[in-house]
This record gives sequence, C-alpha cells and structure tokens, in this order.
Amino acid sequence: MMSSNTAASSSGGAGSADSSAPRRISKRPKYSKFTQQELPACKPILTPRWVISAFLLVSIIFIPIGVASLFASRDVVELVDEYETVCIPPANRTDKVKYIQTSTDNTCNRSITVTKKMKQPIYVYYQLDNFYQNHRRYVKSRNDAQLKNGNSDDISSCKPEDNLSNGSAIVPIVPCGLIAWSLFNDTYKFSRNNLPLTVNKKDISWKSDREHKFGKDVYPKNFQNGTLKGGASLNESIPLSKQEDLIVWMRTAALPTFRKLYGRIEVDLEENETIQVILENNYNTYSFNGKKKLVLSTTSWLGGRNDFLGIAYLTVGGLSFFLALSFTVVYLVKPRRLGDPSYLSWNRNPGGR
Repeated sequence: MMSSNTAASSSGGAGSADSSAPRRISKRPKYSKFTQQELPACKPILTPRWVISAFLLVSIIFIPIGVASLFASRDVVELVDEYETVCIPPANRTDKVKYIQTSTDNTCNRSITVTKKMKQPIYVYYQLDNFYQNHRRYVKSRNDAQLKNGNSDDISSCKPEDNLSNGSAIVPIVPCGLIAWSLFNDTYKFSRNNLPLTVNKKDISWKSDREHKFGKDVYPKNFQNGTLKGGASLNESIPLSKQEDLIVWMRTAALPTFRKLYGRIEVDLEENETIQVILENNYNTYSFNGKKKLVLSTTSWLGGRNDFLGIAYLTVGGLSFFLALSFTVVYLVKPRRLGDPSYLSWNRNPGGR
C-alpha cells in the first residue's frame, strides 16, 4: 500500500514537473499536401512523338501568320522624300548651318509621284534621323505639372529653358524645357492638279495625352521669346490641350530615327499622279548631321509598313518545321525504345571505364 502511494506521488511529481517545463517551439509547418508538395500534378514525358508534334504545331501556326503579316505590310503604299540637302541652294551647301540660321526665305518646292493608288486616309509624317530624343538630359527637361496645371513654382528641371529675363523681372516660360523649345517647325502644303489638298491636323495626338497631360486652361507664355529660338512658336490664345503638334512632339522617341504624325490627307490619290509640295525648310538638323524626310503612307490592319514581324514569324515557323523534320528522320532511321536502361552509362560500361 505504501509503495503504491509512493509510486502515485512520484508519478504526480513527474507530471507536475513536465507541466512546468517550457515547451520547445517547433518550426515545422502544419502538414498539408501543398506544403509537402503532394498535390496532383501533370508530369508529361517528352516522347519523340510529342516533341515532333509540338514543333509541327508551332510551324503550322506561325508560318500562315508570317505570310499574312508580310502581305499586309507589302500592301501598304509608302512614299518617302528626303529633302534636307536638295532644299539648300547649291551655292550654300558648303555651309548649310549658316544658311539655315541666316536665310529669311526657306521655301522649297518638291514633287512626289504616286507609284500606286493610295486609299484614304493617307498619313503624313516627318522623319528625323540622328536626332537623339532619348538623351537623358533632354528627356528630363520638362515639367509635367506645369503642362497640366500651369504650376510654375518649381521648374528647375526645365533648365536652361525655365525662366526668361523680362527687364528686371524673371518670368517663367510656358511650356518650359528643351523638348518644347526644340519643337519641329517645318511646314508642308500639298496640291494636286493646281488644287490644294487639305491636311487634317485634328486628333493626330493620343487622346490620353490631350485629356490628362496637357491642361485645357494652360496657355503658352514667353515661349520662344529668348535670344536663341529653337523651333516653332505657339499661339498664345490656344490652350496646350489643343496644340496637337506640340503634344505629338512631346512624346519623345526611343530611337535616333523616328517619325511623327503631321496630319492626314482624307482623299484618295491615284496611281501616277504628281503631288506638289511647298515646304518651309526651317528646322536646323545640319548642326548634328541629321536628315529630314517627308513620308506619305497608307495603313493596313497591321499598321504601317514593317516587314520585321512577318519575317520573325516565318523564321520561327520555318525553324520549327526543320527541327520537326529532322527529329522525324532520326526517329525513323535510328529508333530507340523509350526508357531503355541499356543506354545508361554504367550499363554501357560495366567495368566503370
């Protein structure tokens, strides 16, 4: 009896000791099929038939898309006229920079022959080469708050085209910055059979830019009033949201060769017609050996002329077809049983050599 009490008391003491001892905290996560990676999964085995079928499927999809893209690109009619040299008089071509800076009459007459019927709308672009709009200093030289709200409190990012000295006062430039200051200022007038062709310049910019980035109550002030004029001037009675040439120019290009939309001709142009162009060659690209081109282009369901997408699809599709054909030949000429252990290195060389 005594021994049983003693045993009971000793067991009770052990229990009380266990309850008072600190429990070890375990970092083991709660068991689940997700944490233990036991969820059902599809584990396909890449058999030769599956690989060949996959390459064939890619080629069947990509090759027709590539052919359709190339045909769509080739249907686009594009006329390009490079004029930066021919619009300089021969006597002044030895010093083009001096001529463009001092000449008061830069009118130039050009003729463009339509090689194929162009259906409306016909998009008019100007193209600049060797113009690095993606330069860090140039891209940062703007103030989006000023463009949207007219706020000129902090326009230090626009230097050196941030403020203008007006006598003893310092006044802000709206819009400020090098991007706006260098606004393209060549102009084009088109005619056919001595009748003018109207160029529609409405809605040539992005709708989101007009509505959200350029203010309806923000007007140009002190723009191009400095000693050095960089480009086109702006009408101070028209808000920035309606100055679409400026909006198009302010969306900077990523590459040194780029096109920007000038307007739209909304009549058809027939084959072999001659389009007369009266242009004002004002923009100075001669200081940096740049080129200027006038581009007339139609569009297709894929956009403008661009053969790269079609060639890329055809290349991938053709390569996939070649690989499928090669694997088929290898599979038929020298087949092997799937999962054959005799191909393992230790079975092929039992001696370990």
